[in-house]
Amino acid sequence: MLSKLGLFEALLFAATEPVKRTRLMEVLSVSGQDIDQLVSQYQQLLEDPARGVRLREVAEGFQLVTKPAAAQLVVQLRASRQYKLSKPTLEVLAIVAYKQPITRAEVEEIRGVKCERAILTLLDKNLLREVGRKETVGRPILYGTTEAFLEHFNLRSLKDLPPPGELPH
Repeated sequence: MLSKLGLFEALLFAATEPVKRTRLMEVLSVSGQDIDQLVSQYQQLLEDPARGVRLREVAEGFQLVTKPAAAQLVVQLRASRQYKLSKPTLEVLAIVAYKQPITRAEVEEIRGVKCERAILTLLDKNLLREVGRKETVGRPILYGTTEAFLEHFNLRSLKDLPPPGELPH
């Protein structure tokens, strides 16, 4: 029979996205303190330089990811296409990340140009989502970031965004 650590590893290995702490507690029937202990034990196992993965805490959950030294091989293996975001699209994403929830018109007011195409691209890439409607005339859509955004930028939560004055140029 597998240990709790083995079951923890199996769950993370099988998951295609970060597994939330609460979900791990539920599935493994353990406490939050037990999860902390499993995370610590598993991270120690993965510190071995011969191991090809590491445990990442992201989007309020945990995920197994490739160590940087193995990344190039994994990229060769993966058939899916990586995408790059244009500078204007990244600007829109940054505005939404820092000001959310925010309407398209509010983003356009900040940028000074139309941004419908950038928002559609970000919705298509699952980096933005509709989070509701603003209680105003026309009830425009409010946008916010997704867990995929947190994963893409390796953030545990929005609190991990750098202060706007400290952004790299």
